[in-house]
Amino acid sequence: MCGIFGVISPTLVDIEKLKFLAEHARQRGRDSSGLIIESSVGYNIYRADFDIRKLLSKVKFQHTKVGLGHSRLITNGLSDNQPVVRNGICVIHNGIIVNDDKVWSMISKERFHEIDTEVIAAITEKHLEETGQLEGVSHAVLSLCQGVVACAITVPKMGKMVIFSNNGSLYSANVDKTIYFSSEEFPLKEIGGENIKQIKTNELIIDIPQHDKLNISDYHIRNQDLIPKFKHIEAERKLLEYPLLKLKRCSKCILPETMPFISFDDKGVCNYCNNYKLRNNPKPKEELFKLVEPYRKQDHLDCIVPFSGGRDSCYGLHLIVKELGMKPVTYTYDWGMVTDLGRRNISRMCAKLGIENIIIAADIAKKRHNIAMNLKAWLKSPHLGMISILTAGDKHFFRYVETVKKQTGINLNLWGVNPLEVTYFKAGFLGIPPDFEEKRVYTHGWQKQLAYQKLRFKAMLDSPGYFNRSLWDTLSGEYYRSFIEKKDYFHIFDYWCWDEQIIDNTLINDYDWEIAIDTNTTWRIGDGTAAFYNYIYYLVTGFTEHDTFRSNQIREGQMTREKALTLVADENQPRYENIRWYLDVLGMDFTDVIKIINAISRKYNF
Repeated sequence: MCGIFGVISPTLVDIEKLKFLAEHARQRGRDSSGLIIESSVGYNIYRADFDIRKLLSKVKFQHTKVGLGHSRLITNGLSDNQPVVRNGICVIHNGIIVNDDKVWSMISKERFHEIDTEVIAAITEKHLEETGQLEGVSHAVLSLCQGVVACAITVPKMGKMVIFSNNGSLYSANVDKTIYFSSEEFPLKEIGGENIKQIKTNELIIDIPQHDKLNISDYHIRNQDLIPKFKHIEAERKLLEYPLLKLKRCSKCILPETMPFISFDDKGVCNYCNNYKLRNNPKPKEELFKLVEPYRKQDHLDCIVPFSGGRDSCYGLHLIVKELGMKPVTYTYDWGMVTDLGRRNISRMCAKLGIENIIIAADIAKKRHNIAMNLKAWLKSPHLGMISILTAGDKHFFRYVETVKKQTGINLNLWGVNPLEVTYFKAGFLGIPPDFEEKRVYTHGWQKQLAYQKLRFKAMLDSPGYFNRSLWDTLSGEYYRSFIEKKDYFHIFDYWCWDEQIIDNTLINDYDWEIAIDTNTTWRIGDGTAAFYNYIYYLVTGFTEHDTFRSNQIREGQMTREKALTLVADENQPRYENIRWYLDVLGMDFTDVIKIINAISRKYNF
């Protein structure tokens, strides 16, 4: 996934406008970058595994009439960067092709690179061999490729290029007689673009200067792969423990005696059950239809859907499009812990529904370094109440939705948050009792936050490593989550019943939604952190967030206690593949980390 952009001028490219488009594309990912720059003697191709800003500083623009580029969020193929060049065909591509292996077997072309984008160039090559023209290539590509495809294909020897997309994450505009394009509409408006059009069901063929010569320059400075190759090491997998425990549990739900602040009445029912108020009790759908009516737009996007790629946001998007009849744009904040599987499901959903996806990506390497610093601090003084600091970096999700609102001019945002994801124990282990009156998954209010931060600060004193450069990132993210007033903001599951079976069946059957190879649950499989922290919780306390989630389903009358116990016995098993991925991307040794966790004293007796 990345931001792509371009300027095609009959005279000379306005370099400042080109750089402005590049700067905006940068917010979608800065892990690598690439440029296609025309000169009087040919086309210069630049590819780098670093920020587009740095790459632009290396380029000399001389008599340039065409300038194209991308700023990329790495999804696969780190060593194979864009632009992809194949037999004189140059491709920059935003999206993920989820069936590229299958497409290669269908087109009878040799594959040279790992990156999925190469298959677009190969299909184009085949199309040119069969037809002799570039027209119609979008149909050739989109009829074979699944997942988001928003791309620019340049064939310098023909003096032609084409831009197209299958989900609308591509816009074109004119300034005087110059053509501009970008993954988003906003930067084209900012440079004074006229006749702005979304490229979605059409292909735009553009004449460019004709040259036979391509000069390719590759720049490599990164020494660590952002997506490490998975290696199954059986000795490592065997380090993961899964003790079978006989804990006292609530006679109604399945919460065990190790749950913070739990108590049982004379019937063995816990206080969490006795104080529970139904959450999955939706209001009439007609109320939401009335609420969104003023936001509807005749011929334009009318709502933002925060979109993680998890099952709840995916099904929420399905409801918003198919049932509510809105025209959304999805917004994804990638903070470095969205798994490859999560990204592929984002691509599947957006392509299938034809929905534009706006990505705001953090500095992935920096975010992961922050997590690693905090995990090292945690390992020196393990404290269950401090585990949440490992996920604090994702709270800027709430900050950047405001950025997307300003850039798109869309106020309404519709969230697909599961109402049953209330856990309590994560703050409970810090010493905060459950607030049974809280109606939202996330707690709000300065008094609650102050109490929480005081207790966390006290725990941090036991391991000074927490006082590192990530602290501001953590605090500012939590500020945006808990204090900033949220306007024009509704939850889709306040009006639609959350039903796990319907959700799973719809996503898997209608959208070919991908499930994980290391667990049978569909919950949190796009989250790179969940398997790791759930391993700690289970090993030390004998339960995980799966137990709290299934207990909520029991209270809602969606599940029997017997079925819940059967499910968590499976769901709580260690997920080696996911845990290994997590520690690999943090640059931490699997064996060393797991041995420290395995040595933590338990809150139960065997």
